[in-house]
Amino acid sequence: MKTARAYLRREIVAATLLVLGAFLCLFAFFDFLAELEELGKGGYQLKHALIFVALSIPSRAYEVMPIAVLIGTLYALTQFARNSELTVLRASGVSTRQLLTALLSIGLIFAAATFVIGEYVAPPLERIGQKWRLRSTNASVPQELRTGMWMRDGRLFVNVQRVLPDASLERVKIFEFDERSRLVSLNVAQKGVYSRTDGWMLSDVVQTRFHAERTELLRMPTLRWSSELTPEMISVVMVTPERMALGSLYQYTRHLAANAQRTGRYEVAFWKKLIYPLAALVMMGLALPFCLGNQRSVNVGARVLTGVMLGIGFYLLNALISNIGILNAWPALLSASLPSVVFFLLAVGLMWTVDRR
Repeated sequence: MKTARAYLRREIVAATLLVLGAFLCLFAFFDFLAELEELGKGGYQLKHALIFVALSIPSRAYEVMPIAVLIGTLYALTQFARNSELTVLRASGVSTRQLLTALLSIGLIFAAATFVIGEYVAPPLERIGQKWRLRSTNASVPQELRTGMWMRDGRLFVNVQRVLPDASLERVKIFEFDERSRLVSLNVAQKGVYSRTDGWMLSDVVQTRFHAERTELLRMPTLRWSSELTPEMISVVMVTPERMALGSLYQYTRHLAANAQRTGRYEVAFWKKLIYPLAALVMMGLALPFCLGNQRSVNVGARVLTGVMLGIGFYLLNALISNIGILNAWPALLSASLPSVVFFLLAVGLMWTVDRR
């Protein structure tokens, strides 16, 4: 059984990597076509687009890994069935449970790879790619918002017109309120730079203090702003929550919760990051029933097409349920786990049906 398991692992890994490579080439092509629209903006050239697309590949690999596992496993097992190798394994005493256990042990490899890519590889490269794109186009974050970006820091409400790629700030307005929600002061700074030791240092500051019967206006060359906000937390606008690392998601969610802001999208993204790698195990279990039926008439193309359709269904359901859960304020764990649970129950149902035959 050890020899058969090693052979099975080699074939499934090879098929999955082949499918994953095909998906990545396809997504990279479409991403590149989308970037062609940005050519010529602020010096954005073809080489900039190619580098940006290349830096986005790990994020794409994380997204399509479960689908690649499903299609690759289906293809490998279908080839085994077509060559009567599955029949030999069953005839030699290998039960369905043992075969499933072997598949799940292989699935652990892909689950671990998915977690590592999604946590340690894709987020930093995604952030680098977004900064590279902003520098190349001479753009800022968020360039599409006319009112700039709004944040809350305790009793402070902060408006930033531009966040530069190096996470420095331009045209910063800080509104300070007291415990009765009355405006106490307004600081308007032309620029803000962050230091690990001193925090935020604002320059060219005009401070307006609102007293009971008068208003005081002060001009200061610099002003230190003590805040829990860090460049990493501010730069989350560069990366979608689904492509952030767990630590960043947790830190930013806590900050939003402490300031009585909505955390739904980030909570769902946090639980999805924990649960999504397990989808590889679910896909392994889902692929097995399709290859345990009638092995005399094996249609490789039909079964691979089935895998493609199921994979696309999982991808769409994953996105749909997350958005519905955020809109309807479902528990974050439910929204994140429901697609995997649905496909797990489907795999169990198919396995039970096959075993009854």
